[in-house]
Amino acid sequence: MAPAAPGLIDRGDLVAALDRATARRVTIISAPAGSGKTCLLRAWADRQGQRYRLAVLQVYRDQQDAQQFWLALLDAVRHASATTGRAEPPAATPDFNAPAMVDRVLSELADACGGITLVIDDLHELTSPEALSQLTRLLMNLPPQVHAILATRHDVRLGLHQLRLAGELAEIRAADLRFSERETRELLDASGIALSAAGAALLHQRTEGWAAGLRFAAISLAGHPDPERFVTEFSGSDRTVAEYLLAEMLERQPPDVQDLLLRTSLLDWVNGELADLLTGRPGSERILLSLEDANAFVESLDPERAWFRYHHLFADFLRLGLRRALPAEVLVLHRRAAEWFIRQGHVVDAIRHTQAAGDWAGAARLLADHSFSLTLDGQAQTMQALLRAFPPGADHPELALVRAIGDLAQGRLDEAAAHLAVAEAHAETAPPDRRRRLGVAVVSLQLALARRRGHLASVIEQARFLASPVTGQSDEDIALGSDLRAVALMNLGTAEAWTLGRPDAPDAERHLREGADLARQIGRPYLEVGCLAQLGFASLFLHSFATTQRRCREAIALAERHGWGMEPVIAPALIMLAGTLVWTGEFDAGERWLQRTRQALQTDTGPDITLLLHQTAGILHAGRGRHHEALEEFGAAEYLGSQLADSQALASRVTRWLLATQARLGMTGEARAFIAALDDERASSGEIRNARAVICLAEGNPAAALAAVADVLDGTAPVLGHVTVMEAHLLAGLAHRELGDQRAASQAAERALALAEPDRLILPFAMTGSAGLLEALPRHQTAHAALLADILDVLHGSSPAVKEQSSSPPAEELSPGELRVLRYLPTNLSRPEIAGELSVSPNTVSAHFRSIYAKLQVRDRSSAVRRARELRLLAAGGRTR
Repeated sequence: MAPAAPGLIDRGDLVAALDRATARRVTIISAPAGSGKTCLLRAWADRQGQRYRLAVLQVYRDQQDAQQFWLALLDAVRHASATTGRAEPPAATPDFNAPAMVDRVLSELADACGGITLVIDDLHELTSPEALSQLTRLLMNLPPQVHAILATRHDVRLGLHQLRLAGELAEIRAADLRFSERETRELLDASGIALSAAGAALLHQRTEGWAAGLRFAAISLAGHPDPERFVTEFSGSDRTVAEYLLAEMLERQPPDVQDLLLRTSLLDWVNGELADLLTGRPGSERILLSLEDANAFVESLDPERAWFRYHHLFADFLRLGLRRALPAEVLVLHRRAAEWFIRQGHVVDAIRHTQAAGDWAGAARLLADHSFSLTLDGQAQTMQALLRAFPPGADHPELALVRAIGDLAQGRLDEAAAHLAVAEAHAETAPPDRRRRLGVAVVSLQLALARRRGHLASVIEQARFLASPVTGQSDEDIALGSDLRAVALMNLGTAEAWTLGRPDAPDAERHLREGADLARQIGRPYLEVGCLAQLGFASLFLHSFATTQRRCREAIALAERHGWGMEPVIAPALIMLAGTLVWTGEFDAGERWLQRTRQALQTDTGPDITLLLHQTAGILHAGRGRHHEALEEFGAAEYLGSQLADSQALASRVTRWLLATQARLGMTGEARAFIAALDDERASSGEIRNARAVICLAEGNPAAALAAVADVLDGTAPVLGHVTVMEAHLLAGLAHRELGDQRAASQAAERALALAEPDRLILPFAMTGSAGLLEALPRHQTAHAALLADILDVLHGSSPAVKEQSSSPPAEELSPGELRVLRYLPTNLSRPEIAGELSVSPNTVSAHFRSIYAKLQVRDRSSAVRRARELRLLAAGGRTR
């Protein structure tokens, strides 16, 4: 066997795999032409040295003579065993006896000293049924010290199933021989070709790791003036590739198979029925199956082997052949394919083939008519790709609807509104059979646009009407009505959640649940993900942080199962998960989820979700004491909030942090000027009153700070949630401490800890700079020793060492009383001592212990602590006393 050709890389892992395979009796290497089978055999042989004696036989093309095959094999065995000089060379005879020849070969192998490996290359060229039958007998009866390696372009008819069942048959297939992306780069380097990482990755993708394709590309790339451009344009129509595929693949097929390959090459995927339609003949499925079995660059796509695709380069080559051989039929074939795909419900493929047929008006109608359905299936990016395929300046009114969908998905709200107005006008003039479908799409977009612009009141009013149960005359009416109702429920629940504490907020959970359930029933997983992502956002205002995080993770897991884990639809769950982690002091974990949110929102610049992104980044920076960075993020969030219509509640949250950060940076004048410009309603909110207190503290006026938070603490100032009250207690504590009233300061800190206890909130203590306030708190007097220790750890620079991925939630949430008792489980306090700390009876504490054990499904105190830490109900490594 000749040495490996120069310029090839060392594929050590593949050679080692073949070496391991020789531990079995027979190894089959089966892969298409140009996959590197012979190169692998040569590389393996070069490494063996004297370890094996090799009996190598290269089968001649279209070998039909069984006698010639066996004589050649016997001669190869004799050369390997060094018995050539002791016996007469084999000669052909008129009365050839195949069984006797097999016995003769087996005898030679048995008499040979040491091991011998039979290597038969290009076995697919052996077309003699008799020779194959006797070869099966030889392989089944090989002596123990003999191994056989068979290299073939396709599986030949050898009855080796018994060897496979016995574990004595090793197989190396096309997938094993494909070059990896790393090996592609190594081949280019070995050939002296400078190509970027992206260019190498693209070349690997185009060739699918096919060795011959990579080799041809490397040859053409050598000395090419623009390697990057060459790779972009490289295809199966490249002259060297085309010549190889023509000689080694297409010309070897009978005329009917060639015709099928050419006519179906314009398809990305094909089945027997569609191939029959394009060829005008039955029996295509049988041909496709046989082509896959023959490793003829045809690959099945499903376990049933009903759908197939062609290798990228092979498909390119066939399309070139189709244009040359049947130019007049190309458009006809595209039209036939489009009609078939639309009957089967494969809308995207139907649109692509309609475009390829040059029927741009028809393609525009199809795209517009199915745009609503495609959007609900998460194919917005696919629609934009179809839109870009239209000729420049294509003026089809149907496309306004598709452009509006794209603008809305990317947060270009003004452009979306303009295109939507054109789409609405066109829908009113459409024929009756299309008017209903286009109208539903327009209404759903108007609803989503209003929500994203912050017109929450109008969204709630309109969505409540659309969310009513659906009735209709036809199946299509019912389906469209169900789709619209699910969309309305999602927008209704989202708008209600964004009201942040108004009377509508509790309805958000119910409507989003109904939307998710309906989406699941009608088979719209993308819409279900959207509802669940918004449900994670809504949960923060209705449930504990633990419940919010669980719901966010559930939504993210569902999105990932469908491949939407990095798309804008899941961004609300991503940003809310990041936010809750920041609030509980897990800054590093929160930052990771924040970064993932940024990646998911790369194509969406809408003010609503981007506001939340800047807000969360701002509180993260503020919690870490990076006030300049926090100010920049809060400023961006404040600007985006001004672009939303009904965003007063959300704006108050952002504004209070912006003002507080300005004050902490010494910008008290700017902060007071900002407050002076606010309307009376916003200026009197609890959030802005807290900001006034921060300004007063920064100006050295603690008495004024106490006056600012007085209405928050007595409940007369409107607040968005208990966090505002907790913050007010901390600010009051800081003011009392500056005034020298340590007793009042400790009381204020204790009240803040009590509010923080249920969700283990840490961020407010960090943002207000309360380390000194907490350190002065007598440990023996606090009912929140474990939480206090966790907070001080974070404030001193140690993030809680908790698991980022929580375990399954408890069967039932712990009550506030049980959570207070839970905080003492990591301590050394007895039950009576805990009762004393909490000012309750020992019986109450014992009852809480039993309930905690039952809900956490544990039997003892230490197990309860471990389980609580897994669920993030306790921080890891809490201190004992």
